[in-house]
Amino acid sequence: MNVIKIGTRGSPLAVWQAEWVRSRLLALHPQYKAELVKIKTTGDKITDVPLARVGGKGLFVKEIETALLNGRIDLAVHSMKDMPAEIPPGLCIGAVPERENPLDVLISRNGHSFEGLPKGAGLGSSSLRRGAQVKHLRPDVTIHPLRGNLDTRIRKLQTEGLDAIIVAAAGVTRLGLQARITEYLSEEIMLPAIGQGALSIEMRQGDDSTRRLIEPIDHRETRLAVESERAFLSRLEGGCQVPIAARAKVIEDRIELTGLVAEVDGTVLLRDAITGPVEQHKDLGVELANRLLDKGGRKILENILGRALRDLAICKKEKYI
Repeated sequence: MNVIKIGTRGSPLAVWQAEWVRSRLLALHPQYKAELVKIKTTGDKITDVPLARVGGKGLFVKEIETALLNGRIDLAVHSMKDMPAEIPPGLCIGAVPERENPLDVLISRNGHSFEGLPKGAGLGSSSLRRGAQVKHLRPDVTIHPLRGNLDTRIRKLQTEGLDAIIVAAAGVTRLGLQARITEYLSEEIMLPAIGQGALSIEMRQGDDSTRRLIEPIDHRETRLAVESERAFLSRLEGGCQVPIAARAKVIEDRIELTGLVAEVDGTVLLRDAITGPVEQHKDLGVELANRLLDKGGRKILENILGRALRDLAICKKEKYI
């Protein structure tokens, strides 16, 4: 019997996602056997430092991609929002399953909505994207760093005396924790991360047998939306170090893309939207990024990335990475 080895992080959410892909593959190809290979990434090992200080997105995929390149695994399942803008040579995104809800949610200790949070409330999040948008609308709120798996972050809502936390709706839904949600945050309040709610099934380029196996679970509309968002991200050369957000929607033969770039403290937030034919989905992402760069985004990125490089140098010196 042929065996498919699926690489994944070991967190409960990552394992759930990989198990979901495994079950889909076995349903489509019952003649195969599928095994999960759990791989600990640098991002899993560093839990006491904000991701923006130590390099961002690639920390959650690098070791898994290495295993894929050297043949230890046949494919990898990632959260799309963890994927860097550039894929390593020799690898590609082979399939993008249908997207879960891409919004963020507020989980509040006392049932307060975002607007109803008391003045000076403590809100947990280590995402610069979330923090910037929160501070833009509620400068009175204090942002507290919050790392760890989803269940750990929810637990810290109580143990660290926070008023609320913001997390991705997709993870909460996948782990069956919807009852904890206080409010789904609209895009006007909190524009999602690039690729949020979507999965990335990564494979080796030229591996036609694996491509044939995963092709049936590729979802066209989700792929088009995610590729548009990632084109936006790539043009901005951004990662976890920069508050960047985007959401694309495919409506029949057209695509709508909204994006933003912000200062970390939320004092400046640039936002714009673009619409065009789906055939131009990647070009639309680049065009929207260029608009925001011309509106002041270039200066924001230069300032933030300069600080990020200094932080990275400090972290290397302190041997966090």
